[in-house]
Amino acid sequence: MKLSRRRMLQGLGGAMLGLPVLEGLLPRRAQAAEPGALPFAIFLRQADGVAAAQSTSELGSEPERFWPEPLGNLTTATLAGKSLVELADHRARLLVVRNVNMKDYNYGDGHARGAFQALTARGPAVEGVGGDSEASGESLDHRIGRELNPQKRDSLYLYAGQSGGWLGGPCISHRGSASRRAALHDPWVAYQTMVGGPGGLTPEAREALLVRQKSINDLVSGQLKALQSRPELSRTDHERLDLHLSNVRDLEVALTCRARADEELRLQQQAPGYNSTDGSEVLATVRLHMDIAVLAVACGTTRSVAIQVGNGNDSATRYRDPATGQLMENFHYISHRRTSHDASGGIIAGSDVLHSRVDAQFAQTFNYLLDRLAAYALPDGKKLVDQGVSVWFNDLGNGPAHSARNVPFILAGSCNGYLKQGVAVTASGGGNPNLNKLLNTIGSAVGLRNAAGGPLDDFGDPTMPKGLLTELLA
Repeated sequence: MKLSRRRMLQGLGGAMLGLPVLEGLLPRRAQAAEPGALPFAIFLRQADGVAAAQSTSELGSEPERFWPEPLGNLTTATLAGKSLVELADHRARLLVVRNVNMKDYNYGDGHARGAFQALTARGPAVEGVGGDSEASGESLDHRIGRELNPQKRDSLYLYAGQSGGWLGGPCISHRGSASRRAALHDPWVAYQTMVGGPGGLTPEAREALLVRQKSINDLVSGQLKALQSRPELSRTDHERLDLHLSNVRDLEVALTCRARADEELRLQQQAPGYNSTDGSEVLATVRLHMDIAVLAVACGTTRSVAIQVGNGNDSATRYRDPATGQLMENFHYISHRRTSHDASGGIIAGSDVLHSRVDAQFAQTFNYLLDRLAAYALPDGKKLVDQGVSVWFNDLGNGPAHSARNVPFILAGSCNGYLKQGVAVTASGGGNPNLNKLLNTIGSAVGLRNAAGGPLDDFGDPTMPKGLLTELLA
């Protein structure tokens, strides 16, 4: 049984188990030339901007509660008092990028402009239609899958939060102009898709997992035992394989428990957790999606995953105030600082503080992803988190102003040393749009190339200046 680094064991009912990188199964030349996992990108989208410093005539001044101060090397002192302090344990891996500016395309709505542009760097397919908008080009997550995935399979696109709503729910990933992708909403379905390859599990495998509560590990037990007995595997290989199998089983247990809880909620005529408006349930779903994403990149199933939280303006989700444990107003109201989806409602007292507490919960969730990626050690001794880049981004710079400037992009992981780490930097370009250059930089780090074979430098709107943000490069 000859196995490559991206081999998937196949067993009962078409069940498939992706393998982590095992040094004993690598060809000798691959150990020298390509010792680690191929670089990947995982994107996490938050809506509604962040609690950055700003001042308006009606709301007054709001202090900085998000960006490190000062910029430069990230320390506990520069992160203190900011939402990003939740990422302090991973500060040596972070690349915090200020001054990422979107173009003010005529989408007819700030949320449409941000959500559809964030991973495409493109304007609208039809101008000025607001909630009916579509982007005019492919998104970066899809291009990574289309060009770099095994068998060119689709990258994973995962969604958490109430379906439907503003911009139609899932809205950040696109195959091409006016062709948005459908997202996997239920984590169990996403897991089936990941372990079963492009077609998912067969009915027999689903029955074995759902009815008999077997693990995928059990369904491939014959091949798995043969693999574990191979003399080429080192002690490190066995530890890595044990971690991978344990993570598979832990995720299955979490999903099974989640399914039982969802069924109870359905009996109470409430929405299941992944379709919830309760922010705690939504972020719990995001963590399940992250578990799936980590397994997928660890075994080479995909080089790209996009995770979207909430619909176009996350207008239904009510996150909990950690200070009281109570549900706050819906996030869109808080981002506007008013009890309305526009400027007509009454001001919500202390809403800038509440916004920062939501930011902190997203930072905690992003930290969970980094912890999971860091748990995987690769044959060259590096951690999986460092072989790729994880990107927590927003589609607005702040809430009240719906700004297209200074849109938050927090990167973690160097993509095998391609990107800087441990610093907060200012992207070049002044106040000019430079989002396309940021996406080019991320795409190049993962392995995308332009038509001439050089680093990707022409992604996004073809009328925009081409190139990379060289200040992000190591």
